[in-house]
Amino acid sequence: MAVSVILKTLNEGARIGPAIESVLAALGGIGGEVIVADGGSRDDTLAVAANYQARVVQLEPAIRPSCGIGPQLGFQYSREPFICLMDGDMLLDPDFLPEALAYLAANPDAAGVTGHVEEMNDTSLEYVRRGRRISPENRIGAIDRMNGGGLYRREAVEQAGYLSDRNLHGYEEFDLGVRLRARGWTLHRLDRPFVRHFGHALNAYALLVRRWKSGYLRGIGELLRAAFGKPQWKQLIQDLPELKLWAAVYVWLIAMVALPFATATPALGLAIDAGLIAGVIGLMSLRQRSLSLGLYAVVAWFFHAAALPLGFFHRRQAPAAWIDSRVVHDAP
Repeated sequence: MAVSVILKTLNEGARIGPAIESVLAALGGIGGEVIVADGGSRDDTLAVAANYQARVVQLEPAIRPSCGIGPQLGFQYSREPFICLMDGDMLLDPDFLPEALAYLAANPDAAGVTGHVEEMNDTSLEYVRRGRRISPENRIGAIDRMNGGGLYRREAVEQAGYLSDRNLHGYEEFDLGVRLRARGWTLHRLDRPFVRHFGHALNAYALLVRRWKSGYLRGIGELLRAAFGKPQWKQLIQDLPELKLWAAVYVWLIAMVALPFATATPALGLAIDAGLIAGVIGLMSLRQRSLSLGLYAVVAWFFHAAALPLGFFHRRQAPAAWIDSRVVHDAP
C-alpha cells in the first residue's frame, strides 16, 4: 500500500520545506517516497528540497514548464502502486492517506479519491471563490475530476496512458478524469480535508493577467485539441459546462459588436451594450452573492474565451513520451 507523493514546484522555496515535512509525517507507518518535480525554479526550491528524504528532479532548461508537465515529470520517476499528487505550496492532512487508501481498497473500480482543499489565501477573489463549499471543487461523492490533486491508483493511470498531458497549460486534472472515466473508472471526493493550500498572494486580476501570459488560460482549447477524435471526446463535450458558457460569450460578443450598426443610431447600440454588460454582471453578482465576485467572473469569461482558440491550434507533443530532465538529489 506504499505511496509515491509527487510535489509539483516552481519557485516554491518558501513553502516546499513545510510541504515535504507534512508528506513525510503522513507517510509514517504507510511507506513510500517523496518526489519533488520542479519546473525550473530560479529561487532556492531545489536547495531546500535537497535537505529532505526526497527525490528531487527538474526539467531540462530547454523544456518550458506547464501545468500538465509537472505531474507527468514526477510520475515517470515514481515507483509505488499509489500516486498522491499535490502542489509544493500545500500541506498534506496527516490522516488523509490512510482513509484514502482504505476507500480504494474497498472500491476496486475507483481510480482516485480526494478530499477538500482548504484555501488559506483570502486576499484573492479566485481562491475565495474556490474555497466556498458551494464551489464545484468541493462537491462530495462521485466527481468528474480531482482539482488540486489526490490519491490515484497506478494501475488505472497506466490504463489511461499517462498521468498528465505535458501539452496542457490548464485542465490537466479534467483531462485525466475524462480519460479514466472513459475506461470505466470512477473518482470520488471524501467529506474530509485533503490539503491546506496557500496559493499566490496576488490580486485576482493580476493573477488573471499572469495566467494569460503563462498560457494557463489556453488550457481548455488544448484540452479540446487533445481529446479530438479520441474515445473520451463525447464524454468531454457532455461533462464540460464551460463549453456552453464560452459559446454564449462568443454570441454575446458578436451581438455587442453588431448592435451599434443594427440599431437606429450607434449611440443607441452602445447604450444597449452597456445595459447588457451591467445586467450580466448584476446576475452573476446575485449568483455569487458578491458584486466583486460577479464582476471578476465576467472579466474572466472574456479572458478564457479569447484564449480558447489559441490553445486549440497550439502544436502538440506526444503526451506519454519521456520528459527530458535530471535528478538533482536522490534520497538514500
